Amino acid sequence: MEGIGRAAPAEDAVRYRLFAAAGSGGEALLRRCAEGIVVRFAPLLAAYIWQRQPFRLRYVPPRGETPAHIGGTTLFGENVEDEWFIVYLVREITREFPGLAARIDDNDGEFLLIEAADFLPKWLNPENSDNRVFFYKGELHIIPLSETHEQECDLSAASPTILQALTLLSTCSEEFLAAEPIRTAVYKRISGYPEKIQASFHRAHCYLPAGIVAVLRQRPSLVAAAVQAFYLRDPVDLRACRSFQTFPPDNRVMTVVTFTKCLYAQLVQQKFVPDRRSGYTLPLPSHPQYKAYELGMKLAHGFEILCSKCSKVSPDSKRNVLSSPLWVRFLSSLKEKNYFKGEMEGSAKYLELLHMAEDYFQQSVTKPESSVEVSPGDEILTLLHTTTIDLKEFEREAACLPPEDDDSWLEITPDDLDQMLKEARNESLPSSNEEEQKYDLEAVAESMKAFVSKVSTHEGAEMPWSSDESHITFDVDSFTKALDRILGADSEELDSDDLDEEEEFDFSDEDDEDLDAENRRQDQKVSPNELIGSLKSYMNEMDRELAHTNVGKSFITQKKEASSVNATTTQNAGPDTGAEDTELTPVDVDMNLVANLLESYSAQSGLAGPASNILQSMGVYLPENADHVGFDKGATE
Repeated sequence: MEGIGRAAPAEDAVRYRLFAAAGSGGEALLRRCAEGIVVRFAPLLAAYIWQRQPFRLRYVPPRGETPAHIGGTTLFGENVEDEWFIVYLVREITREFPGLAARIDDNDGEFLLIEAADFLPKWLNPENSDNRVFFYKGELHIIPLSETHEQECDLSAASPTILQALTLLSTCSEEFLAAEPIRTAVYKRISGYPEKIQASFHRAHCYLPAGIVAVLRQRPSLVAAAVQAFYLRDPVDLRACRSFQTFPPDNRVMTVVTFTKCLYAQLVQQKFVPDRRSGYTLPLPSHPQYKAYELGMKLAHGFEILCSKCSKVSPDSKRNVLSSPLWVRFLSSLKEKNYFKGEMEGSAKYLELLHMAEDYFQQSVTKPESSVEVSPGDEILTLLHTTTIDLKEFEREAACLPPEDDDSWLEITPDDLDQMLKEARNESLPSSNEEEQKYDLEAVAESMKAFVSKVSTHEGAEMPWSSDESHITFDVDSFTKALDRILGADSEELDSDDLDEEEEFDFSDEDDEDLDAENRRQDQKVSPNELIGSLKSYMNEMDRELAHTNVGKSFITQKKEASSVNATTTQNAGPDTGAEDTELTPVDVDMNLVANLLESYSAQSGLAGPASNILQSMGVYLPENADHVGFDKGATE
């Protein structure tokens, strides 16, 4: 089976593989598809800034039970949006190229199924999900368990091979279309693309050396490598930042740098003081451009660290690449898709977009499978050797920079977080008045009763989402049999599991005596009614003993009117009962349950805790403690 011994993707990496649906795709066919995919999706890929690695397609020859395919692995690091953008790309590829079927997974396994975990069929689990989930013709498909058993293969195998799955998809794909709730959950996660790409960017002012400004004009995506170098720096890396051989602090200019929101957050949230020997000094925090100086200083450290790790430069490698026929087709596709946005050929904006396309083509398209990865530092030094730095032009542009984006999205209030969680669960956030009107203490007690009545297994307890969803059923026969086993029924009625457990223990002489006594008691054929009466007498005796302690004062009891009937019955129980029995009142179980839950919820102080987590999983949402809030306001006043 292909899943056994399979090398899982690296941590924070996503793997994508596109197969010929008929299972007979040759190398030439798959390579043509790879070129067509690059040309078709060039406008999206050229403008995207990847966190760690770009989306790349390579031809992979057949190996074992895995047929030949095109695919790759992308390390997305801390930005999980890169992974879901690739999911969007893979889906659109199968829509544009209907002869391809795609598999996509990461180090967590079938993360598409994890996204739709609430709607999966019971039979689908991590052990048998390999090679069952595919994108085909733009839709999500899941190969059922029964279909694979009908094939001529090992019936004991938990998952089909890829060839078997591709054969099924190519013959009757309509039958394997994933259920509507599953597709909706996955498609919701990738909704908004490609417009979502621009929304993921953040533009900020940075005070940078002119050399870095020139490099970012040629290849804006290098900002990701620089941020990662600064974010993951170590003391050895900072040694190169004492003297700044490549990007000294002289000739700095103000410019606009485009980050992704993830990269910007990583850079701005890092607290860092530069070495005095570096020459990078910061103004006072009250300075209006303090943030631009600080961001520029951090970014310059990242670029210097990258260049300190570089090897030799090969400035002529780019020219040979841009003379191939594939580049001509690539550029033609960009023009057809309005990639240049109507800019005049030769203008500054046109050249900036053209440089972005050239670098993407060189990095992601033309590298052979066996080529050694070029380090970002080598690329930076190559660009410095081949780019003209016009300091006066940069200074003129700095005089009329566009405003930077608002970064208030970095701050999230508790209400914003609640709203995000509600939207993720497809729930509407009710107002406080609606919560108070719909709130019912009885719902808390009934939900807890429904939760306790659920059967738990080694896989966990099932949470009742609502007390109205299913009625609790009571099987009298099963209850009677269980009661007989507990109270001492015939040995023939003992469960086999009980016998197995008894055999695991070594019984002492005292245990043998207990077993003999138990056998004699069973021979006497004591009726269940007598045993129940004996249990009640034990319980009454325990109540009388506890009546002399303070344990009962810690519980809320029922009202006297409700317990008067029980009091009279205890008085008629016999002459031996003391006067204290008349004071025993039954405990109000529901009231104690609600009181303890509310006390636990109040102790959470608005944070997550056991009480809120259990109740919310059952569809019960508690309002804020208005009395406690009012008390706090009065205390502050």
